[in-house]
Amino acid sequence: MPVGSVTRGTTNTNRLRRVDRWIAELPILRTTEDPLVIDLGYGASGVTALELHQRLTKARADVEVLGLEIEPGRVRTATEQLAIVRAGTTGFAADARVSFALGGFEVPLPSGRWPAVIRAFNVLRQYDEAEVPDAWALMASRLQPGGVLVEGTCDEIGRISSWVAVTPDAAQSLTISLRLAELEAPSIVAERLPKALIHRNVSGERIHSLLLELDRAWQVNAPLSVYGPSQRWIAAVRMLADAGWPVRGGVRRWRLGELTVDWAAVAPLPISDAR
Repeated sequence: MPVGSVTRGTTNTNRLRRVDRWIAELPILRTTEDPLVIDLGYGASGVTALELHQRLTKARADVEVLGLEIEPGRVRTATEQLAIVRAGTTGFAADARVSFALGGFEVPLPSGRWPAVIRAFNVLRQYDEAEVPDAWALMASRLQPGGVLVEGTCDEIGRISSWVAVTPDAAQSLTISLRLAELEAPSIVAERLPKALIHRNVSGERIHSLLLELDRAWQVNAPLSVYGPSQRWIAAVRMLADAGWPVRGGVRRWRLGELTVDWAAVAPLPISDAR
């Protein structure tokens, strides 16, 4: 039986564009001999798996995407959608290397195959925080050497998003990705943090400190808005880096509204230490 619980299944076209473009730059996609990517818990429509394949082919032409769902009706729906794609009447390639199957956190695959990347978005949000470590460990145990689990959440139209990169060893990083136009405060991401962090945005926790400093840096650099919100964001992220936060990436990623930091800088504290 698939491991996991049925989620609400909410999905929208173009909702996961931010995380998809981040996944497209993962080194494993360029080095692996088997570029298999899992869209785990894709929801009521298979469109996110099709979009993921479309975006990743720009980085790896022979990428393959397998959508997994634990609800059989959703697998049937996605398979019917794929048949329409195969007929060549959609904006997706008729020969897209995409398929759908029944499965959950156990990530069932044919013998000898292991995914390079697992994307599990808006899935664990509906679980208890205490269930997150075991779910991470189970999914990550299915990865190829060098593979990455990307687990996170976003709003309904993909303007506010965050995710954790997890390897079989441990969580590695947290990424925040925001639409910068008309952004009032970066801490709006608090309502869309991954399940491991969403209840930890309180005084004493590391994620709370990060969002406070990010808001402050965003405000301090408000005068740069005359050059566009990207320049303001770049300056804010650079300010965090100068203050000692372990910021990853560079200007090319930052201008997209991204901020990636080491997981250790935001990981939840033991309850006794956070109070």
